Amino acid sequence: MSSPCDLQYAPAGDVGVALMAIDSRLKAVYDGQAGTDPEQRQLMDQFAASLGPEEANDVLDGACTLIYMFMQWLRMAHEQHDRDVIEYVVPGFVASMRMMPKSIRPEAIPTMAGLVVAAGTGLSPSLWRKQYGEWTEGEMNSLEATALLLAEHINRLTGDRDFATRMVTEALSTTNQD
Repeated sequence: MSSPCDLQYAPAGDVGVALMAIDSRLKAVYDGQAGTDPEQRQLMDQFAASLGPEEANDVLDGACTLIYMFMQWLRMAHEQHDRDVIEYVVPGFVASMRMMPKSIRPEAIPTMAGLVVAAGTGLSPSLWRKQYGEWTEGEMNSLEATALLLAEHINRLTGDRDFATRMVTEALSTTNQD
């Protein structure tokens, strides 16, 4: 049975801008500067403020596309070892989010966990979220953290700090060539 949250109905959004933001955050985390560079934070805030409503929605959809891509990669990697991606990824993901109370509001954690489960089961995270209303301001940090945590998890599993970013970049390159 088809679902209104099937990927075929989902907008991809601006994956490039979302990936750029996540890659920048990953590099800051790996360099030990996460959250400590006020100039970078100011530039990101200015960029976000310069977006119109449609562009901002495109970046949100792009972040959801990243989450979907990351969860699909994790699903395939876990299936190779006869493991369920939900069982092996979601508990650690939720625990990580709970350790970030300054960035992630506790009430956003169930929504982000649902977003990850939706992506892990092949549904569009963007469409899954839209059935519950519009994104809220309080969910923006949580959405960014969700993509960041999944990318970092992939990088840790592969032993390659750039793997998640490179995987998406290569997928985008292949899509653009077609």
